[in-house]
Amino acid sequence: MSSNPTFWMIPQAPTPVGPFSHAAEADGWVFVTGQMPTSPTDDNAPLPDGVVAQTQRVMDNLMLVLQGLGLGLQHVVAARIFLTEFKRDYASMNAVYRAYFPADALPARTCIGVTALARDALVEIDFVAKRPG
Repeated sequence: MSSNPTFWMIPQAPTPVGPFSHAAEADGWVFVTGQMPTSPTDDNAPLPDGVVAQTQRVMDNLMLVLQGLGLGLQHVVAARIFLTEFKRDYASMNAVYRAYFPADALPARTCIGVTALARDALVEIDFVAKRPG
């Protein structure tokens, strides 16, 4: 029997840029909202320059959400990545992304080129994680 979803707001994570929760959870599956390269401590701080710095910030923000749920990157089973400058930034984003996961435990993934993201970000990433047990 399935349970009703739980919607999570994580105090340590950046303020959402729209009307959504940081994550929703149902039956042990955790859907982490796409994170932007925004500062977790200052909503008005400018975004980091370049896709490398933005990808690092996005991944760190995703880790804040996971940690707030008692999870880690080892629980991530899938990721979706959105890039506004796909051809230009794909290789650089991949180099940063790859560094966060062990080579033998890379999540399933989709990477999509898009025309725009909130706050004129270059990259956004979301996760699906599975709670152990």
